[in-house]
Amino acid sequence: MTNEEDVTEEKWAAAERQKVLDYLAAEGCRHAGVADWPTFHAIPYLALWAVQSTNHVGRVGWWAISGEVPTDYMSSSDGEHPREALRHFAAEWSAVAGHMRRGEPHPEKELGDPQRWPELAEVLEQRAQVLEEYAGEDEIWEDEA
Repeated sequence: MTNEEDVTEEKWAAAERQKVLDYLAAEGCRHAGVADWPTFHAIPYLALWAVQSTNHVGRVGWWAISGEVPTDYMSSSDGEHPREALRHFAAEWSAVAGHMRRGEPHPEKELGDPQRWPELAEVLEQRAQVLEEYAGEDEIWEDEA
């Protein structure tokens, strides 16, 4: 990797981190900080971020995701490992896409203009499948076991 690629990667990560910080603030999520570097990433498609707990110093309290995916977050109680977080987001997004396809609002998540739900459902389902594929690739997670 050249120095130019490093700079581009660093700029991308910094911009995604800021996107997560802004999103968490807008959502009212109190936290003790977002990691400086994503726990998992596939530039420029997605970044998974460890968000520190306010109650347990040094522990991940939430996982946040950003990139060319919906910016979203989840409690680490729904998945402590980054692989579990990807699976959680994949399952949640698939459920939301199912509601959109049926023309029904999801009880917890709001995403986009209902006029665009058929189109958005397809995109959301594709993103969910990509997350599931990443979560299922054992080679990615060998060092994490």
